[in-house]
Amino acid sequence: MSDAPHHVERGQGPAVVFLHGIGGDGTSWLPELDAMSSRCRAVAWDMPGYGDSPALPEMTFPSLAGALRDLLGRLEIEQAHLVGHSIGGMVALEFAARFPERVASLVLYATSPAFGKPDGDWQRDFLKARLAPLDAGQRMAKLAPSIVESLIGDSPDEDGIARATAAMGRVPEAAYRAAMRCLVTFDRRDALAELAVPTLVLAGEQDDNAPAAMMERMAGKIPGAHFQVIPGAGHLAHFEQPAAFRAALDAFFEQTITQGATAS
Repeated sequence: MSDAPHHVERGQGPAVVFLHGIGGDGTSWLPELDAMSSRCRAVAWDMPGYGDSPALPEMTFPSLAGALRDLLGRLEIEQAHLVGHSIGGMVALEFAARFPERVASLVLYATSPAFGKPDGDWQRDFLKARLAPLDAGQRMAKLAPSIVESLIGDSPDEDGIARATAAMGRVPEAAYRAAMRCLVTFDRRDALAELAVPTLVLAGEQDDNAPAAMMERMAGKIPGAHFQVIPGAGHLAHFEQPAAFRAALDAFFEQTITQGATAS
C-alpha cells in the first residue's frame, strides 16, 4: 500500500476519481477537481510511472487496475465514481470488470472497449509509428505541440490547449513508451454487457482516435448507458471545450450523486 500511486484531491463526500490519458497526469484534472469539490471528494491519480507515482515492474491493464485498488485502499474509499479518459477509460473498464463492487458509476470518455485488430500487425505498425520520433532522439517536450495538434478539433480553447501541451511535455519518455505498449493489448468487450452501474459514454464530435460512432456502438452494449457527444471537440474535450465537458459531468453526477443521495 505504501507504493500506491500519487494523487491530488479536493473536497469531501462521495469519491469521484479521475483517470488521465497517455498525455496527462493528475494535475491535468485540477479545473475539474475544483469545480466538483463542493459536491464530492474529487481525486485524480498520477498513473503509475507518471508524475510522482512509482512505475510498475510491467504496465499491464491488470496491474493498473491493481494499482487503482491500492490507491482507493490507501484513501479508505470503499466505492468510487470513475471518470476515465482514453487509456484511463480502459483502466476504469478493467477495474469495473475485476472489482465491480468498488464502482458506483462510470464515465467512459474518448475511449474504446478494445484496441486495434486481433492479428497483431496493426498494433506493431501503430507502435512503430508512434515511437519512431522518440527512437530518433526527439524528446516529449519538443513533440508535445504536434501530438496535441493531431488530437484536437477545429476550435479549441487556447488556454486549454496550452495546458494540454504542457501536460504532454511533462510525460516521462519511459512512461509514454510503457503506456503505448500497454494500450495495444486492451480488449474488454466481454465486460460491457456485465456493467451494472450508471454509465456515461462521452465522445468528442471530431475525435478520430475514439470516433463518436464507435463510442455510440459501445454505449449500446452497456445496459442503461447514456451516450453524449461534445460538439466541436476532438480527443481532448476537457481541454478543448472545458465548459461543455463540465456541463456533461454536472448533469450526470446530478443524477448519480445528488439525486442518489437524496433517494437514499
